[in-house]
Amino acid sequence: MPATTPAQITLSFSRTAGLVAIAHGEQYPRAQTALRHVGFLRRDDGTYTLALDDVRLRHGLAAALVRSAHQHRATVATSRRPYLGDVANAIATHLPGTWHATVEVYSHPLWQEDLVPLLWDDGELSHAVQHARIPHAAILKDGAGTELLLSERPGHNSDYVVGAFAPNGFDDNYEESHAPRSAILPSAPDQAARTINNRFLPAYQQALHDRRVDAIAAALERIDEEHATLEAMRDSGRYSDGVPLASPAEQIAGFEHQFADRAWLAFVDVLTHVPGVLEQCSRNSAWSAKDEAILAELHEALRLSQPACDEWNAQTAKSYATPPRKFRHERWSDLRARLGMQVMPAIATWVTEADEFTRIARAAAPSSQMALSAPAPLARSVGPAPPLPPR
Repeated sequence: MPATTPAQITLSFSRTAGLVAIAHGEQYPRAQTALRHVGFLRRDDGTYTLALDDVRLRHGLAAALVRSAHQHRATVATSRRPYLGDVANAIATHLPGTWHATVEVYSHPLWQEDLVPLLWDDGELSHAVQHARIPHAAILKDGAGTELLLSERPGHNSDYVVGAFAPNGFDDNYEESHAPRSAILPSAPDQAARTINNRFLPAYQQALHDRRVDAIAAALERIDEEHATLEAMRDSGRYSDGVPLASPAEQIAGFEHQFADRAWLAFVDVLTHVPGVLEQCSRNSAWSAKDEAILAELHEALRLSQPACDEWNAQTAKSYATPPRKFRHERWSDLRARLGMQVMPAIATWVTEADEFTRIARAAAPSSQMALSAPAPLARSVGPAPPLPPR
């Protein structure tokens, strides 16, 4: 990231708020003090504003601000752009649906680094956040889980750049293979909104669908592999390396507990991501009778898993809100194993239909215009459904 003056003030004009100032730099508190000394008021989003309805104040403001900045060893620059918050609000009003825009200020250069693991981008925005100085940006939310980051395009006088945050349920977003590419936006809000709606959001929805399907398939494959290992030990009375079990009945019971624990952890990924995929599948009205039956079976399995999912969400939320030393509950492995046992029939359904589900989900992708093809050869053999472990 390029070196900058330790304390800086960037001014822009807002039609609704008047003069808006951003204090930034490694010693940004000096810039904040300089702003307060000439009457700027801090807002909740970290910006400073001064209404320009007093002509006398307006005429003397520039000189007063320069003197105050010099006194506090800060520099002042005036942006050629309108205030970013106004631009973001205007874009939001032109997007279909209900979008809401807020401004975030990254006064210290390190603060913008917090964006790096959250951004899900394979384009210019991610590069700019890592290598350029971005004192502030706008967050655009549609209320349904889509969150975008809008920034002035570094090194350009008028363009903007927009990219996406990863939705809930995903980590490891940096250089993730499915990441959509951020879009360059023109300065006119209506044209920028058109670019977002016609180009960026379709690419984002396609990338999200692909990532969800892959996450579900990977989770079901993990469960299938764990179950195959358990069955092999149960049938042979030996560990996977061929060493005989010392106490087969007792050890198999312990392995079943471990399987239920691990199966639940993997199935949480399915429960997290599959609702959005099934919703996308429901938009296709041309499924065959066989595929309709598979989707109905999977919907039912998902419905039967909901009580366990609700309990898991409640317990994890409780653990986040309570200091660990005060949190009282059965051990987490026991909780996971109990929930895994509870939803084992649903897990068995999903594992059995994993390849069929993947085929249907791929055909239901937002960009897919082709009719559903005949079932493809299975990439792996799917054995019988995992039995419900003995109680």
